[in-house]
Amino acid sequence: MGEIRFLSEDKLRQWLEELSRDCSVWAPVKEDEAVVFRLFDSTKELSLERQPTAPPKEALFPKSETMLLYRYQKDPEDPGKQSLELKERQPVGRQIVFGARPCGARGFTIFDPVFEEGAYHDPYYQVRREKTSFVTLTCTTPENSCFCHWVGSSPSDPAGSDVLLTPVEGGYALEAVTEKGAQLLDSDLLVEGEAKRQEAEAVKQGASEALGQAPDLSDVPERLFELFEDLDFWERMSAKCISCGACTYLCPTCYCFNISDEPSGLAGKRVRSWDNCMSYLFTLEGSGHNPRPTKAHRLRNRVGHKFSYYPELHQGIFACCGCGRCIKSCPVCVDIREIVMSAKEHADAS
Repeated sequence: MGEIRFLSEDKLRQWLEELSRDCSVWAPVKEDEAVVFRLFDSTKELSLERQPTAPPKEALFPKSETMLLYRYQKDPEDPGKQSLELKERQPVGRQIVFGARPCGARGFTIFDPVFEEGAYHDPYYQVRREKTSFVTLTCTTPENSCFCHWVGSSPSDPAGSDVLLTPVEGGYALEAVTEKGAQLLDSDLLVEGEAKRQEAEAVKQGASEALGQAPDLSDVPERLFELFEDLDFWERMSAKCISCGACTYLCPTCYCFNISDEPSGLAGKRVRSWDNCMSYLFTLEGSGHNPRPTKAHRLRNRVGHKFSYYPELHQGIFACCGCGRCIKSCPVCVDIREIVMSAKEHADAS
């Protein structure tokens, strides 16, 4: 563990104002009953007491973004001929996401192998990844929907974060996780905090212990493969589901998208928008055939991707950070933990 810095609670806003001079700072605020990330405004009260309703996914992967603009130019000498002008829209500017829980930042470690590794790279994601820093807040009291320890994480997991804040008496203990994070701690508002190290470690340990014992999921990828053709099982698991997609849109690790061209006369734009694998339209083909025609098929894909297909491709890592948003915000109480454990127990019993 590296150096500990201390920030007193009464200087938190001042520190965020200082950071805002050089880049955009996103912070959680309460709007109605939701906690959402908005550009930092010193006149608005921060909401740090509970997990934000949605993860900071939009910071690197916007709900909708214009990828390029295009325009057809007619040849004045030959109106039958046209040339095509393209103008790429790359993200600009540095940004900091403050106040996300560690699971929210950890979600991007699931994105990275998909968008930054292999034969194809996503330049839009890459630029934002390089220009964004995450200052996360250790969870002190996990909610009953949290299960980050099931997937190899913890309430103070530093993976994906640049700075980890831990609440301590009078303020916060700050630890730089990356070089980008260390640069953020170069402020006169922060003081040496070695005396807070033991207290911070106690907070982390207490939060981890509050989660209890995690089940062994090492055999779950294989169990889900075995259940792939058992549609009766998936129909039971999906019986309550209404295919609203809340689980997907609120998930820190879901990265499906659609790309569409939106023309306006001779000009237009190419737009990328989030898509939802729990929607019937997601896999509907032009022929009218749908390889995932029922919600049982779609839920099988969603759970299978997170706990079987993705681990098979990426060194056994689950494509789930255990934040519990899909459980907490589901209008009919579908619990992915129950599905995973039912798959495990069903295979054991067969």
